[in-house]
Amino acid sequence: MRPFSTQRVAGRRPSGVRTRVERNACAILFLLSPLKEVVSKLATPTPNPEFLRRAIVLAIQNVNAGAGGPFAAVIVRDGRIVGEGVNTVTTTNDPTAHGEVNAIRAACKSLGTFALAGCELYTSCEPCPCARACYWARIDAIYYGSSAADAARAGFDDAFLYEEFRKDQGARTLPATQLLSEEAWASFAAWIASNSKVDY
Repeated sequence: MRPFSTQRVAGRRPSGVRTRVERNACAILFLLSPLKEVVSKLATPTPNPEFLRRAIVLAIQNVNAGAGGPFAAVIVRDGRIVGEGVNTVTTTNDPTAHGEVNAIRAACKSLGTFALAGCELYTSCEPCPCARACYWARIDAIYYGSSAADAARAGFDDAFLYEEFRKDQGARTLPATQLLSEEAWASFAAWIASNSKVDY
């Protein structure tokens, strides 16, 4: 394959480009476009189905053990599992103890950080609003087995929650009303003024 050069691509320019500077700019952009594609491919993690199989096995084991719902997740960094979690909502009386959240907690503890950039999450089912926790954790990618519609078929209201968050706040089933906004701002003012805060 012949190497790219500005001379070879100078003729590949949109109409309206007339000056030498414009031609060179078009040539440089043309040269960068294949590089951009290569960088994008390198930056995108390649999913490994074995990690998803591990999450599915954990979910089945969780049901069989009577420990919680049919959900589990694993978090992977550099090709190894750094955190696993299963749904423990009913055994811990904690409605936030979803498989993904427990996996995030385990991974953060294992790695000694609150930011999981460079990690991927494999989960037995499409995350419910737990996906928001994945964003907060800065996870690079999510791979899931069953869909939110599958969960609804099994009696879980994930699809309902997705629909709720598509609505304007005033149209949602759970009312939310803002109070004491000026007083509440004091906590943000304290944060802004703090010299000891850790940004996240």
